[in-house]
Amino acid sequence: MDRKQWQELWPIVIFTVLYLSIAAALALSDQNWEFMYYIAIVVILSFVALLVHEYVQLTKSVLWALSIWGLLHMIGGMMPAPAGWPISGTKAVFYSLWIIPNYLKYDHIVHAFGFGLATWICWQGIRSLMDEPKPTLGVLMLCALGGLGLGALNEVVEFIAVLTIPDTNVGDYHNTGWDLIANLIGSVVAAVLIRSFGGQYYKKQHGMAPTDPLRNPKRTK
Repeated sequence: MDRKQWQELWPIVIFTVLYLSIAAALALSDQNWEFMYYIAIVVILSFVALLVHEYVQLTKSVLWALSIWGLLHMIGGMMPAPAGWPISGTKAVFYSLWIIPNYLKYDHIVHAFGFGLATWICWQGIRSLMDEPKPTLGVLMLCALGGLGLGALNEVVEFIAVLTIPDTNVGDYHNTGWDLIANLIGSVVAAVLIRSFGGQYYKKQHGMAPTDPLRNPKRTK
């Protein structure tokens, strides 16, 4: 990325560093080692996102959405649930909060949003390699499966937390199953949105036909 592109990222970087610093300070003061672990994972994934952006040129809206997803994760694990609101489990934080009792949790929304976003990132990565970036059914299936695969990797990360950190708020197998269903819903919704708007958005942003060789300068070198 050139200097101008890095300058465009600074608002996102500052916003992300700010909320992660606050979250880390709170987690340390509470000796919340589970969330110190998750903060470290978010930091690693932030650098991975920047590396992907270097090669794929993710849209700014996707980069902002990634940062907001991280913020939702911090809120979910560290912000106390409102008194008297229904929760699942013993820890009264937003991740345990029932929005619709016994049907929809805050956790489900964050999962659907996050891995729908992961599906969109897979689309932007695949699109950068295509001569004609059309969101066909086959391509969208690959994107959705990529998002679901990243969702499964997230469950591995949570399982490691269960094995290494006492008294986590990860939940049981039933919770994992609902997380995977939320991931599936998010990925399918993202695929439908890409199918509906992906091609038109690209043309609008770049002002050229998908087959124009200038579409992806790195491929012409």
